This record gives sequence, C-alpha cells and structure tokens, in this order.
Amino acid sequence: MESASEITVKYVENDWELEKAFSIRRTVFIEEQNVPEVIEMDSFDKTASHILAFDRERPVGTARWRTTGNGIKLERFAVLREFRGMGIGKTLVQFIMEFLGFEERIYLHAQESVVAFYEKFDFQVQGELFFEAGIPHRLMVYNKDSN
Repeated sequence: MESASEITVKYVENDWELEKAFSIRRTVFIEEQNVPEVIEMDSFDKTASHILAFDRERPVGTARWRTTGNGIKLERFAVLREFRGMGIGKTLVQFIMEFLGFEERIYLHAQESVVAFYEKFDFQVQGELFFEAGIPHRLMVYNKDSN
C-alpha cells in the first residue's frame, strides 16, 4: 500500500525549477482554462518571487507574488488536476503568508470559483465582479486585523 503524499514547498532557485513552475501554469491555465499564453506568461515572471510544491520529488503546484503599487499581489496559484483536493493549494497559501507575515497590504484576484477557499485564509472580497482572460474574478484583500 502506498503511503500518503509528502508535500513540500520551496522557493524557485534555478532555471529547472522555474521551467517546472511554468509547465504547471501552462497545463492549468493555458490548456485547461484556455487563457491565452500572452496573458499567462507575462513580463512580471522575471521579477516575481516563485514557489513550487512537490509531491515527493514531483513538481505538482506553483504560485508567485510580486510588489505592486497596491501592495503585495499573490498570483498564479496552480495545482495539477490529479493532485487537487490534497491540500496543496492550502500549503502554497500558508507558505507565502508565513513568509510575508503582516505586510502592509496583501491582495489577489481570485477566480470566482475559489473565493471561499481564500476566505479561509482571511481574505475578503472587495468591489465588483470583473473578468480576466474571460474568467470571472473578485478582488480579495487580506484582513490582517482578524489575526
């Protein structure tokens, strides 16, 4: 009998790891969700901080964050389909939030289908529904006062 998954998260530190992160994003956003590559793979990839989740040795999830004029923006959370529902997304969010601590303002653009997921981490919806790459999104801002 196979043992439970062993999920670890680490900072992307080399070109191989960055390519694995990009590969996961291509699979999830470009192939599954039909996001145009020109939107998904943007110039911010050069300056953003990237992380990679592994199930044992296999890269299975990724995310990035970057500083904007509005604070720290969390972006590009992606987990390969066959590894969803195993807590990998939760582990990615926790890793970033522990690293960032209580930055001045942390926010993200959540696909509407995962708003409830981010609410579990004290992100709150602000403003109206909007569309990115044809997908409904909500602006969510971290409520550091709840901690």
